[in-house]
Amino acid sequence: QVHVVESGGGSVQAGGSLRLSCVASGYYYRTECMAWFRQAPGKEREVVAYYSQGGIIQLYADSVKGRFTISQENAKNTIWLEISSLKPDDSATYYCAAPRQSCSPLSCSDNEVNCYWGQGTQVTVSA
Repeated sequence: QVHVVESGGGSVQAGGSLRLSCVASGYYYRTECMAWFRQAPGKEREVVAYYSQGGIIQLYADSVKGRFTISQENAKNTIWLEISSLKPDDSATYYCAAPRQSCSPLSCSDNEVNCYWGQGTQVTVSA
């Protein structure tokens, strides 16, 4: 059974930084198959960061490029998201997703049932 747990969120002032962690115990694909999403109140869930090309390339939403960094350690079934130069618009619940049936992180965008999800970790950025 796969269990996904995120941590590391908090309340910070604009310009601050946080390091989010996600552990996917029991996960059966490599951690570069996983992805970070976020959802702000009243908005749809959006993908923030993920890997492509078998983990060689890191891809980011345009709104976070240059400020967020995804990393992973397969041996620990863990991925991280370093978030810096935070803006109030970054306030959201951040989720980690692990695809169920293939190493396709964007399948989590197609339909949430395609992936295992954690409970999320809240990030609040004040001006």
